[in-house]
Amino acid sequence: MSYAHWILALKPISIRESAWSGAIGRMEDRSQRTSGRAIVAAAAVAVIASVVAISAIACSNAEVTPQPPITRQPTLPTPPPELPAPMGVAGRWRRLLWLLPAFALITALGWAAAVLPVLGWARWTLVGAALTATASIVIALLLGPGARRLAGEQHPLTAAERKQMTATERVEAVNAARHTLIQAATGLVVIGGVVFTAQGLLYTAESLETSRQAQHTAEQGQITDRYTKAVEQLGSAKLDVRLGGIYALERLAIDSPRDHPTVYDVLAAFLREHDPQLGAKIPREPATDIQAALTVIGRRNPTLVGSAINLADTHLRGANLPYANLRGAKLHYADLRGADLTGADLRGANLDSSKLRYAYLGDADLRNAELPNADLREVNLPDADLRGAFLGSADLREADLRDADLTGADLGSANLLDTNLDNANLRGADLTGIVGVTEQAIRSRARVDASTRF
Repeated sequence: MSYAHWILALKPISIRESAWSGAIGRMEDRSQRTSGRAIVAAAAVAVIASVVAISAIACSNAEVTPQPPITRQPTLPTPPPELPAPMGVAGRWRRLLWLLPAFALITALGWAAAVLPVLGWARWTLVGAALTATASIVIALLLGPGARRLAGEQHPLTAAERKQMTATERVEAVNAARHTLIQAATGLVVIGGVVFTAQGLLYTAESLETSRQAQHTAEQGQITDRYTKAVEQLGSAKLDVRLGGIYALERLAIDSPRDHPTVYDVLAAFLREHDPQLGAKIPREPATDIQAALTVIGRRNPTLVGSAINLADTHLRGANLPYANLRGAKLHYADLRGADLTGADLRGANLDSSKLRYAYLGDADLRNAELPNADLREVNLPDADLRGAFLGSADLREADLRDADLTGADLGSANLLDTNLDNANLRGADLTGIVGVTEQAIRSRARVDASTRF
């Protein structure tokens, strides 16, 4: 046994299997190349047969260019020319027999293009060959019978008429035949160029679409890998790794709008899972990773529709959320005491029974927000938009509501009684410059006292 045989014997089985698979792949490639060559050869035969057919028809139907008669002195009386005998039905059928192979070839090419499981370029090659053969037959018919009928000649020249042609007329007939053949060849070249150009464009379009689909698949795979890695980083015990996972998820939400809602649902779940346990001491401000997740959530794209951010029952005391996008957020029973929500978008947010004492909501958008039983004592709401907000049973004692817009805000039921707890408590609140509601309406629907300023 030679050294090479020993080496092959010592190779792992996987390498042998890969060699077999490679050999099989090469055989398949070779078979594909062989079938491709056969298809190209068939197309070439079709084109050559079409050219030969049109050449034969053009040559057999070449007409003599009319020339002025040559003045001669006849020595003998010229017999009248013989009229061609009319062609019968059998003769016409015999002349059309040459079309049968062409039709059979076109039919075979069309059938192969429609039925055979070949590659895209091979299918278009068969289609192009069929179209070229069809165009050749059409050109041949136009140059032959079609041209004669347009000229008023029902039959080609007879042998007797050809013998009466002079040498000049014969030369001119040959030149006319050559000119006809050149025109026919030019037409075939143009038609073939158009057909194969269209084939190339279609094949290029298919290739681009395939490449685009492959690229999309690869991008989706990369997004999945990035998402998986970022979620794994959120569970790390190291702060810097968790921060990297949070910002990686934000980048993923920007790059893939399709995954935008999922990313922010994951971040909201991260906040809820890392909320202080019941009975634990509530920090005066969120931890670094919690604040980072809140900041990313506040920067989410408002144009991408997703589920409402669920931060209910979370402890976010002292959170820094200026101009955050919290539209429609679920914040009931949330602890946002001392939070900075300057200019925050809280439209339609659910703040039922939330704690917002000492929070700053200047210029905040609270249109149609739900604030029943919310603790808004000493909250700062200057220039806030509270149109359509529900403030029933909300505690707004000592709140700063200067220049706030309360158009359509629900402050509670009419016929206010001092003991009615269903109405907003505005004792000691600063209502200077408010718009959308009169002082009389406030006094009739909210609880006020002498310290309430209008």
